[in-house]
Amino acid sequence: MGQLTYRVSAHNTSKQSENKIHDDTVARRFGFSGGLVPGVDVMAYMMHLPVETWGRDFLERGLIEARFMKPVYDGETAELTARESGGALAIEVHSRGELCATGAASLPASRPVVAIDEFEQVAAVAERKPVSPSSYEVGKWLGTIPRDWSGEAAKEYLADIRETDPIFARDGLGHPGLLQRMMNRALTDNAILGPWIHVGSRMQLLSAAKVGDELTARAKVTGNYDKKGHRFVELDALVVANGTTPLAHCWHIAITQPREQEAA
Repeated sequence: MGQLTYRVSAHNTSKQSENKIHDDTVARRFGFSGGLVPGVDVMAYMMHLPVETWGRDFLERGLIEARFMKPVYDGETAELTARESGGALAIEVHSRGELCATGAASLPASRPVVAIDEFEQVAAVAERKPVSPSSYEVGKWLGTIPRDWSGEAAKEYLADIRETDPIFARDGLGHPGLLQRMMNRALTDNAILGPWIHVGSRMQLLSAAKVGDELTARAKVTGNYDKKGHRFVELDALVVANGTTPLAHCWHIAITQPREQEAA
């Protein structure tokens, strides 16, 4: 296999989001030229190439990781490439002549066994409060409000992420990018965040999601630290369907309180 390529006209699905890093004006305060396309959606673009390579097998037991270095902006072309190396795909995302994200995907020979009872099921907070050091204390378990993407919502999501592979609509499968959205929800369902940035993720798929599954995340805070003026939070989580079926074991890193750029 040579190099695979895939081009996407990037779409900022979060212009109206509570996270104002996706708003053009606010994003400029943090040194960006406009609102950012969400990292979870860029990661969803990246999933197209391993799904093209391995099909349903990837959706049932694939491993993918992504690291975001530069923003992808609304309306710009994101060019994705994947090179095979040692049975894995090395993935890069370029936009506006810059390397925006790197990642890797592989297909383990067997699905890892993950015990659902090792991940504590808790509810999201009853009342969200502005983000503070206590919002994501290390060792704390975070829950999410259950969500599903069924019917038109499932179709709209595939359109939003520009997914062209027919396997999702044909087989009634939920796109694994939705599992990444639930990882973001573990943060946003438990505190009122200001502008914040998804930095990177690693996701081991455990079962193919189905359209209409009720999704929740069971997330443990494994890191909360300051680096170069940014506040980072790390999560180790299980995304679950219908309260019973583990869909993915995920590791998620975000800057929950980024440093503002000083005005020139």
